[in-house]
Amino acid sequence: MREQVIRPIRPRVRPADPHAAESLAALLGREIAAAGHAGCPATIICVGTDRSTGDALGPLVGTLLEQRHIPGLQVFGSLRAPVHAGNLTEFLPTLLEVASQGPVLAVDACLGNYESVGSVLVQQGPLRPGAGVRKELPPIGDVAVMATVNVGGFMEYVVLQNTRLSLVYDLAVLIADSVGLCFSSAARPRAGEPLPRQ
Repeated sequence: MREQVIRPIRPRVRPADPHAAESLAALLGREIAAAGHAGCPATIICVGTDRSTGDALGPLVGTLLEQRHIPGLQVFGSLRAPVHAGNLTEFLPTLLEVASQGPVLAVDACLGNYESVGSVLVQQGPLRPGAGVRKELPPIGDVAVMATVNVGGFMEYVVLQNTRLSLVYDLAVLIADSVGLCFSSAARPRAGEPLPRQ
Protein backbone atom coordinates (compact mmCIF):
# COMPACT_ATOMS: atom_id res chain seq x y z
CA MET A 1 0.00 0.00 0.00
CA ARG A 2 1.35 3.43 -0.97
CA GLU A 3 1.68 6.06 1.68
CA GLN A 4 -0.75 8.89 1.09
CA VAL A 5 0.74 12.37 1.14
CA ILE A 6 -1.59 14.93 2.65
CA ARG A 7 -0.83 18.42 1.43
CA PRO A 8 -2.02 21.39 3.48
CA ILE A 9 -4.89 23.35 1.98
CA ARG A 10 -3.64 26.77 0.92
CA PRO A 11 -5.98 29.60 1.80
CA ARG A 12 -7.58 31.46 -1.08
CA VAL A 13 -8.57 35.09 -0.75
CA ARG A 14 -11.47 36.74 -2.57
CA PRO A 15 -12.02 40.49 -3.12
CA ALA A 16 -15.32 40.35 -1.18
CA ASP A 17 -13.75 38.67 1.89
CA PRO A 18 -13.60 40.83 5.04
CA HIS A 19 -10.09 42.29 5.37
CA ALA A 20 -9.12 40.66 2.05
CA ALA A 21 -6.14 42.93 1.34
CA GLU A 22 -4.75 42.50 4.86
CA SER A 23 -5.12 38.71 4.69
CA LEU A 24 -3.44 38.49 1.30
CA ALA A 25 -0.65 40.85 2.43
CA ALA A 26 -0.03 38.60 5.42
CA LEU A 27 0.13 35.54 3.17
CA LEU A 28 2.60 37.32 0.88
CA GLY A 29 4.76 38.40 3.81
CA ARG A 30 4.79 34.91 5.28
CA GLU A 31 5.83 33.27 1.99
CA ILE A 32 8.52 35.91 1.34
CA ALA A 33 9.91 35.35 4.84
CA ALA A 34 9.77 31.57 4.39
CA ALA A 35 11.79 31.97 1.19
CA GLY A 36 14.47 33.74 3.26
CA HIS A 37 13.95 37.23 1.86
CA ALA A 38 12.30 39.17 4.70
CA GLY A 39 13.16 42.88 4.66
CA CYS A 40 14.90 42.84 1.25
CA PRO A 41 14.06 45.03 -1.74
CA ALA A 42 11.76 43.09 -4.06
CA THR A 43 10.95 42.64 -7.72
CA ILE A 44 7.49 41.79 -9.01
CA ILE A 45 6.94 40.46 -12.50
CA CYS A 46 3.35 40.74 -13.69
CA VAL A 47 2.80 38.28 -16.52
CA GLY A 48 0.05 38.63 -19.13
CA THR A 49 -1.16 40.60 -22.11
CA ASP A 50 -3.61 43.44 -22.59
CA ARG A 51 -4.89 41.71 -25.74
CA SER A 52 -6.93 39.17 -23.76
CA THR A 53 -9.37 40.16 -21.02
CA GLY A 54 -8.63 37.22 -18.74
CA ASP A 55 -4.88 37.43 -19.28
CA ALA A 56 -4.79 41.19 -18.58
CA LEU A 57 -4.63 40.60 -14.81
CA GLY A 58 -0.82 40.80 -14.65
CA PRO A 59 -0.50 44.01 -16.68
CA LEU A 60 -3.31 45.61 -14.62
CA VAL A 61 -1.53 44.73 -11.36
CA GLY A 62 1.75 46.10 -12.74
CA THR A 63 0.12 49.36 -13.83
CA LEU A 64 -1.59 49.84 -10.45
CA LEU A 65 1.71 49.20 -8.65
CA GLU A 66 3.64 51.59 -10.91
CA GLN A 67 1.13 54.33 -10.05
CA ARG A 68 1.75 53.78 -6.32
CA HIS A 69 5.55 54.21 -6.46
CA ILE A 70 6.22 51.74 -3.62
CA PRO A 71 9.78 52.22 -2.27
CA GLY A 72 11.99 49.15 -2.65
CA LEU A 73 9.72 47.48 -5.23
CA GLN A 74 10.76 47.11 -8.87
CA VAL A 75 7.88 46.31 -11.25
CA PHE A 76 8.07 44.50 -14.60
CA GLY A 77 4.93 44.09 -16.71
CA SER A 78 2.23 46.72 -17.21
CA LEU A 79 -0.45 47.71 -19.70
CA ARG A 80 2.08 49.85 -21.59
CA ALA A 81 4.94 47.33 -21.39
CA PRO A 82 3.50 43.84 -20.83
CA VAL A 83 5.60 40.77 -20.09
CA HIS A 84 4.02 37.81 -21.89
CA ALA A 85 4.77 34.50 -23.61
CA GLY A 86 6.29 36.27 -26.63
CA ASN A 87 8.89 38.30 -24.71
CA LEU A 88 9.32 36.53 -21.35
CA THR A 89 12.67 34.99 -22.28
CA GLU A 90 14.05 38.50 -22.95
CA PHE A 91 13.49 39.33 -19.27
CA LEU A 92 15.22 36.24 -17.88
CA PRO A 93 18.77 37.70 -17.70
CA THR A 94 17.43 40.75 -15.83
CA LEU A 95 15.39 38.52 -13.51
CA LEU A 96 18.43 36.37 -12.72
CA GLU A 97 20.33 39.52 -11.83
CA VAL A 98 17.64 40.96 -9.52
CA ALA A 99 16.88 37.54 -7.98
CA SER A 100 20.20 37.65 -6.13
CA GLN A 101 19.23 40.96 -4.47
CA GLY A 102 15.85 40.03 -2.99
CA PRO A 103 12.59 38.18 -3.54
CA VAL A 104 10.96 37.93 -6.95
CA LEU A 105 7.17 37.77 -6.88
CA ALA A 106 5.44 36.52 -10.01
CA VAL A 107 1.78 37.39 -10.70
CA ASP A 108 -0.38 35.76 -13.35
CA ALA A 109 -3.98 34.87 -14.15
CA CYS A 110 -4.92 31.21 -14.18
CA LEU A 111 -7.87 29.00 -15.00
CA GLY A 112 -9.28 26.55 -12.47
CA ASN A 113 -12.38 24.82 -11.21
CA TYR A 114 -15.66 26.64 -10.75
CA GLU A 115 -15.28 26.99 -6.96
CA SER A 116 -11.90 28.74 -7.25
CA VAL A 117 -12.95 31.37 -9.81
CA GLY A 118 -12.56 34.86 -8.34
CA SER A 119 -9.92 33.90 -5.77
CA VAL A 120 -6.20 34.55 -5.29
CA LEU A 121 -3.70 31.93 -4.19
CA VAL A 122 -0.16 32.60 -2.92
CA GLN A 123 2.47 29.90 -2.78
CA GLN A 124 6.17 29.66 -2.25
CA GLY A 125 8.03 28.56 -5.35
CA PRO A 126 8.13 29.68 -8.96
CA LEU A 127 5.19 30.57 -11.16
CA ARG A 128 4.78 28.42 -14.25
CA PRO A 129 3.34 30.92 -16.74
CA GLY A 130 1.36 29.57 -19.65
CA ALA A 131 0.51 26.26 -17.95
CA GLY A 132 -3.23 26.99 -18.16
CA VAL A 133 -3.06 27.30 -21.93
CA ARG A 134 -0.56 24.44 -22.33
CA LYS A 135 2.49 26.58 -23.11
CA GLU A 136 6.01 25.57 -22.09
CA LEU A 137 7.61 28.66 -20.54
CA PRO A 138 10.43 28.91 -18.00
CA PRO A 139 9.37 29.05 -14.33
CA ILE A 140 9.92 32.44 -12.66
CA GLY A 141 10.00 33.88 -9.16
CA ASP A 142 10.37 32.86 -5.52
CA VAL A 143 6.70 33.41 -4.65
CA ALA A 144 3.79 32.87 -7.05
CA VAL A 145 0.57 34.89 -6.89
CA MET A 146 -2.18 33.34 -9.02
CA ALA A 147 -5.69 34.67 -9.53
CA THR A 148 -8.27 32.29 -10.94
CA VAL A 149 -10.17 34.32 -13.52
CA ASN A 150 -12.29 31.61 -15.16
CA VAL A 151 -12.96 27.89 -15.52
CA GLY A 152 -10.31 25.81 -17.28
CA GLY A 153 -10.23 22.51 -19.11
CA PHE A 154 -11.72 23.36 -22.51
CA MET A 155 -10.87 25.95 -25.19
CA GLU A 156 -8.67 27.94 -22.82
CA TYR A 157 -7.88 30.78 -25.25
CA VAL A 158 -11.57 31.40 -25.91
CA VAL A 159 -12.34 31.23 -22.19
CA LEU A 160 -9.67 33.87 -21.44
CA GLN A 161 -11.04 36.13 -24.19
CA ASN A 162 -14.53 35.85 -22.70
CA THR A 163 -13.62 36.54 -19.08
CA ARG A 164 -15.39 39.41 -17.33
CA LEU A 165 -13.20 42.48 -17.06
CA SER A 166 -14.88 43.52 -13.80
CA LEU A 167 -13.71 40.30 -12.12
CA VAL A 168 -10.17 40.68 -13.48
CA TYR A 169 -10.05 44.31 -12.33
CA ASP A 170 -11.31 43.48 -8.82
CA LEU A 171 -8.68 40.76 -8.48
CA ALA A 172 -5.96 43.11 -9.78
CA VAL A 173 -6.91 45.82 -7.27
CA LEU A 174 -6.87 43.27 -4.43
CA ILE A 175 -3.39 42.04 -5.41
CA ALA A 176 -2.01 45.58 -5.83
CA ASP A 177 -3.50 46.67 -2.48
CA SER A 178 -2.01 43.60 -0.79
CA VAL A 179 1.45 44.10 -2.28
CA GLY A 180 1.30 47.76 -1.20
CA LEU A 181 0.41 46.77 2.37
CA CYS A 182 3.02 44.03 2.47
CA PHE A 183 5.88 46.27 1.38
CA SER A 184 4.82 49.37 3.27
CA SER A 185 4.37 47.64 6.63
CA ALA A 186 7.15 48.26 9.07
CA ALA A 187 7.29 44.57 9.95
CA ARG A 188 6.25 41.85 7.57
CA PRO A 189 5.01 38.59 9.10
CA ARG A 190 7.80 36.12 9.77
CA ALA A 191 7.71 32.52 8.55
CA GLY A 192 5.26 30.54 10.65
CA GLU A 193 3.50 33.55 12.16
CA PRO A 194 -0.30 33.22 12.31
CA LEU A 195 -2.35 35.14 9.78
CA PRO A 196 -4.80 37.83 10.88
CA ARG A 197 -8.30 36.58 11.59
CA GLN A 198 -10.99 37.25 9.01
